[in-house]
Amino acid sequence: MTDNTRREGPPPFDRPFEGEDTKQRVYGTVLHAREPMTAAEVAEQADCSTESARTHLSFYADLGIVIQHEGRPARYERNDDYFEWRRVNELARKNTVDELQARVSALTDRIEEYRNEYEVDSPAEVDVLEFDAARIDDVYVELGDWATAIEERRHHERARRKAASSTAPSHS
Repeated sequence: MTDNTRREGPPPFDRPFEGEDTKQRVYGTVLHAREPMTAAEVAEQADCSTESARTHLSFYADLGIVIQHEGRPARYERNDDYFEWRRVNELARKNTVDELQARVSALTDRIEEYRNEYEVDSPAEVDVLEFDAARIDDVYVELGDWATAIEERRHHERARRKAASSTAPSHS
């Protein structure tokens, strides 16, 4: 990369997609949205025309990357199922069945440690206010890690099953 194209740190917070083309700015805006948005709202954040945003959003909807909610005006949101499918496929492609199984086992062990430590089955069941104020931040970090471990185990298990089924001998 030349010095002219190298960034000096992240882009400004108010313009996180500065320097990207319109298609990428629309994509990034939808990915970062917390709730469905109209094409005009996406256009404002992506710094493009509403028609341009609508064109790209329609393309992403056709690919399954975004969900288009009919109405006046139509609203668009990120399709989390698409990104989960993509993550599972990537894991299955990049790892062996044995590697995926080892990761599932390690995540299961970590989840079990949290269950034993907090004496509940899920992070949602933990009442953070029961802890000493000095420990609350650590508890929140652990609960986030626990929830992430549960989600990652689910992804790795799906990838393991996918990889195992694609390597199974065919019965021709």
